[in-house]
Amino acid sequence: MTDDVTHIPLPRRVLGQWLKSGYLDKEARYETEDGTPQGGIISPTLCNMTLDGLEDLVVPASRSQGRSKLHIIRYADDFIITGTTPAILEHEVRPKVERFLAERGLQLSVEKTRLSHIDQGFNFLGFHFKKYRKTLLIQPEDGKTGEVLAKVRGVLKKYRGIPFHALLAKLNAVIRGWAYAYRHVVAKQRLSYVDDRIYPLVKKWLQREHRSKTWAWIRKRYRGCFKGRIEYGCHYPTTSGMKLIRLFKAGDLPIRYHSKVRSDANPYDLADSDYYKARTARQRMHARRDRVFLNSSSYEKLAA
Repeated sequence: MTDDVTHIPLPRRVLGQWLKSGYLDKEARYETEDGTPQGGIISPTLCNMTLDGLEDLVVPASRSQGRSKLHIIRYADDFIITGTTPAILEHEVRPKVERFLAERGLQLSVEKTRLSHIDQGFNFLGFHFKKYRKTLLIQPEDGKTGEVLAKVRGVLKKYRGIPFHALLAKLNAVIRGWAYAYRHVVAKQRLSYVDDRIYPLVKKWLQREHRSKTWAWIRKRYRGCFKGRIEYGCHYPTTSGMKLIRLFKAGDLPIRYHSKVRSDANPYDLADSDYYKARTARQRMHARRDRVFLNSSSYEKLAA
């Protein structure tokens, strides 16, 4: 197995033990005789070590005319390369990349490799990048909305006959996780769209659970006016008393665009410690403000 990764700067004995260590799935251990387990931490680590040096190959030291905008953005085994003209990317950069990968026993994926203009847009790591009237917008990739709705349908189908507050807890985990993943890009319309689609799905689940009851009875029991807005929610008993749980509204989550890390900042350099402390303090402040905003009434949200 280690014969295929001789270029990785690790002792062959250590690398061999790492690759053949196996993996655990549902408390069962499986051997790894070839390749690495999908989703394992070793997979992206080996990819990063394998593709180290690609930046120096793509980005020239002397940036002549037409090559000043050559850049590469890499995450594990996924990467994009930007350039000013298709000719430079297709006839100069691509052959270099193919030779670089061939030396390591790799090759470009035919299905995933494509050349497109920024005005046409492209997908990368679950996001869609496209310029609209010279403004770059980053949005969730087409199909990601359908994926979260499919997960919601799966939860509603799997958990039948459980208390409504338990169902809301499971739904909130799915909705909240997806919303927080895309809250740093242009996704307000997508988040509101998800809320609109989930409402009838929950209604259908309640009607199925209470077949002999009218919708008026179900609505009175499982919907109410919480802080000025009618939504799904209920009270349930706990050891400390009654507690309220509501269906999380993805559209309520404030959009916080990602603040790019300063290019010359190094988290291991003490000279940049003040910069990272200020950045962390700002993130914590935003998190506190978001918690207050999500717990506020609908009138306060409109005024914010």
